[in-house]
Amino acid sequence: MHSPLNRQSTRFKCEGLELSTSTLADQVGYGTAALLPIFDLIEAHVFAAERLFGDDTTIPIQAKDKCTTGRIWTYVRDDRSYGGAAAPAAIYYASSDRRGEHPQKHLAGYGGILQSDCYNGFEPLSVAEKKAVPITFAFCHAHARRKFFELADIQKSARDRKRKGKPISPIALEAVQRYDALFEIEREINGLSAEERLAARQEKSKPLFDDMHAWLKRERATLSKSSEVIEPIDYMLKRWDGFARFLDDGRICLTNNTAERALRGIALGRRNWTFAGSQRGADRAAIMLSVIAAAA
Repeated sequence: MHSPLNRQSTRFKCEGLELSTSTLADQVGYGTAALLPIFDLIEAHVFAAERLFGDDTTIPIQAKDKCTTGRIWTYVRDDRSYGGAAAPAAIYYASSDRRGEHPQKHLAGYGGILQSDCYNGFEPLSVAEKKAVPITFAFCHAHARRKFFELADIQKSARDRKRKGKPISPIALEAVQRYDALFEIEREINGLSAEERLAARQEKSKPLFDDMHAWLKRERATLSKSSEVIEPIDYMLKRWDGFARFLDDGRICLTNNTAERALRGIALGRRNWTFAGSQRGADRAAIMLSVIAAAA
């Protein structure tokens, strides 16, 4: 899956078969065209979901005299966390950059829940004046926790102190510990029905999360402008409604890790094929990824 065409051409030559890279690229194009009806079915299935995971990653795209930084976007349907029976699937798209117009085009006809990071290109999709059926956003707590964890990484801090690095942040450490309690509840309710998950969250998670909200606001008020922990605190407080949405809907997961996992193959592939040969090549790769992921 991750072997570049030039490497495949070389291997074929070793077997006595002359197939140029351009010939292989043409064959990929024909194959992609033949798979488009299947891609369309996968796309329809994914966007029929009540809740989606969304994310993107970089992909170098060869242009005239240089490579530009394009993106591969993914939207994943996986209802198993709340007992859903629909088959999981992912759809992929390629773009030449990360402008908001791309996800806005992808999600133009979608009106459910989108779990994602806090990328501002998604924001117009939640505004009723700009979209007939607005999307409801639920933000990723793994992203939020990670920001605190980086400031509370005891092992990293110990290494850095040898080089006169900064000590860990007690506030960040407590935030990580508070998050760990929430994640433990999520492990217990994974796979239960949306109704059961909602009931458990209202009973167990809501008191913890409400207390975390009050604690973050208190700590924020005492910090100097130079404090590093201000950034992760503000990241959450400014978007609190999106972070708190999981408390009121059992279909929502605490993280967007499902979409991140769907992009791991891209990261692995980049080490081998290095870049897409053109925008058309990136588009073909996205279609192939969608079909392969559905068959996995």
